[in-house]
Amino acid sequence: MTTSDLLLTAVANTFRSKTRTILTILAIFVGAFTLTLTSGLGTGINAYIDDTVSAVGSSDTMTVTKASDDAQGLGAADSGPTEYDPDTVAAGGFGAPGATVVALTPDDVTTLEGVEGVLAVQPTQSLSTDYVEGTSGTKYAVSASALVPGQQFTLTAGTQPDDGTDLQVVIPTSYVDALGFRDDAAAVGQSVTLAVTDATRTQHTVTATVVGVAEESIASPAGASVTPNAALGTALFDAQNVGVPADQVDRYAQATVRFAADATVDQVTNLKDRLATAGYTGTTVADQLGTFTTVIDGIVLVLNAFAIIALLAASFGIVNTLLMSVQERTREIGLMKAMGMGSGRVFALFSLEAAFIGFLGSAIGAGVAMVAGSLVSSALAGSLLSNLPGLTLIAFEPVSIALIVVVVMVIAFVAGTLPAARAAKADPVESLRYE
Repeated sequence: MTTSDLLLTAVANTFRSKTRTILTILAIFVGAFTLTLTSGLGTGINAYIDDTVSAVGSSDTMTVTKASDDAQGLGAADSGPTEYDPDTVAAGGFGAPGATVVALTPDDVTTLEGVEGVLAVQPTQSLSTDYVEGTSGTKYAVSASALVPGQQFTLTAGTQPDDGTDLQVVIPTSYVDALGFRDDAAAVGQSVTLAVTDATRTQHTVTATVVGVAEESIASPAGASVTPNAALGTALFDAQNVGVPADQVDRYAQATVRFAADATVDQVTNLKDRLATAGYTGTTVADQLGTFTTVIDGIVLVLNAFAIIALLAASFGIVNTLLMSVQERTREIGLMKAMGMGSGRVFALFSLEAAFIGFLGSAIGAGVAMVAGSLVSSALAGSLLSNLPGLTLIAFEPVSIALIVVVVMVIAFVAGTLPAARAAKADPVESLRYE
């Protein structure tokens, strides 16, 4: 019997006892269905986290602040009033509302540049914008967040801002209609005006070109923040600091430190330790989203555990199905061996039957899970998760689906080895005498 004959025979034999086989396939279906859904859940959420990380900053950068026990609002709840420190500045987005940190100065920037492992240092300019105005002529309150090195937005239209001398800005999609633009694509290339007020209470306006429209995300939940490129950020920063004493201008709440893109976890940890020794605190994007990622990974792991339990239960069903098949086909096995089929071929025949049962259960389970997952994800995106644009809760990757099918087939194959081995060891004379 050739290999193709073995395959065809195994497929045909699978449905000799339809009820028993279908029940076994259903058991495998439950495990494959659950495993596919949890895999899709992990894929969808991790993709969203990756997009969020890109929107916050690059994976090879960290936010650095000056370490101080007197800084307010960055740690545990305060036990009482904190003594005023003239060296502190508002923490901006790096802490709770009202939080302060010890200001970084040009000397601190020089010190950071000298720390081993630091490739570049960019102080974060704190911008305080009054409003943004588009073609509608209406002024809207808005905040501006300086562009972080390596930051990449999830855009609905346009391109990422560049490092050139042109004044460019990325606006959130929620502002497109209000600013008077027809849609996201129509906003690209248009001009908007940003206003800041200096220390003398004089208002300055700066005109910039919209180069991109960004989706809102958990990195900017309010959706009321525009992001200028470096050139525009500098123009706004210089305008708002008119009248500020020279020694107060170069004071920063934080700085962005770039390190080697291929740095290992241990190397990043060592860099944090060196920064701590120098009197600074370094926080990577992964640190900022670490708790969220850990919770999601934990949920996916628990759900996967249930799927594995279902598959293990299904494997016992495969063993039972094939043992019964061997019992019912004892004379047939004896006849095949008497006609010259070797033990290896008999073993392969029953193993292929087990693998085929695994394939049917896993393929059907994965297919139904993909349809159900897509429908659920679409429904949630328009209701409960509508405030998280860009999130596809359950997403599927072809490689992951194929891997799940293969894994289930392997489990089924392994489960079928016991009855297959029993069939292979059958004595042809005794089998032919079996009643």
